[in-house]
Amino acid sequence: MATINHFEYGWITPALSYALSVLGSFLGLVCAGRIRTARTAGQRAWWGILAAWAIGGTAIWTMHFMAMLGFAVEGTRIRYDIPLTVASAVIAVVAVGAGLAIVGTGRVSALRILAGGLFTGAGVAAMHYTGMAALRLHGDLDYDPTRVALSVAIAVVAATVALWLAVTVRRLLALVGSALVMGVAVNGMHFTGMSALTVHLHDRQGQLPGAGVSTLLVPIVLAVILVVVGLVYALLAAPTEEDRAGAAYLDARRDPAPAPAEPATLPDPAGLRAHSARTTLGQPGGTPFPRRRDDAPR
Repeated sequence: MATINHFEYGWITPALSYALSVLGSFLGLVCAGRIRTARTAGQRAWWGILAAWAIGGTAIWTMHFMAMLGFAVEGTRIRYDIPLTVASAVIAVVAVGAGLAIVGTGRVSALRILAGGLFTGAGVAAMHYTGMAALRLHGDLDYDPTRVALSVAIAVVAATVALWLAVTVRRLLALVGSALVMGVAVNGMHFTGMSALTVHLHDRQGQLPGAGVSTLLVPIVLAVILVVVGLVYALLAAPTEEDRAGAAYLDARRDPAPAPAEPATLPDPAGLRAHSARTTLGQPGGTPFPRRRDDAPR
């Protein structure tokens, strides 16, 4: 059995992997919060896609790849199968997107959160072991079933908590705290799964297929930068509910309601209306009408 080192470069790779998982979780939670306030189905779908990319792509898959940079096996080089590596990233994004769709459609309930967490957690575990299947080295990989089951359970619990946070957390400090907790859960799942691994080296070693870490590192780093910048730009450019409320208030102040129109008056060329307003002739307590001449007393 070969000697495995999960921290070939010391604390750098686990620290970077945790930072990426926290960053992706935070951006994903903010995007998930926009799903609840979206006004159209298209807007909800857009924010759901962004949240899936942030959590599935950055917080989970990129964290996995960054942690794998510190993975080394004594006595063999390590390369990666590109199609399987790409497939693992797609699985992570689709799994998170499906979980958000389950939770975000209809009324939020505990049953929906549990169902979404189960589906997403299974997808995250599938992503991890698909990524491990992409490893190419001079040896065979074996896994301890108990620790594999434990890693899957951690993935399901972490996914369920993440979906619950996505539909309940709104305030900034709560978002930051939730992202920190999610980072611990994602890294815990990864390293629990890695602890289940043992490698048995082959006697003969030849040319390894696949791509080296240096080949994959640059495009993945560029992709992460583009995704993060795009997510930040989308969040800053889109108006929040507070922005909409403030704009509506300013519009109401700028365009007050019109005053009620005065009743229309008929023309009075002879000035009779003004004269009647000034005289008390014929009014109760006023000047009586003059008598007719033929009504004079005889």
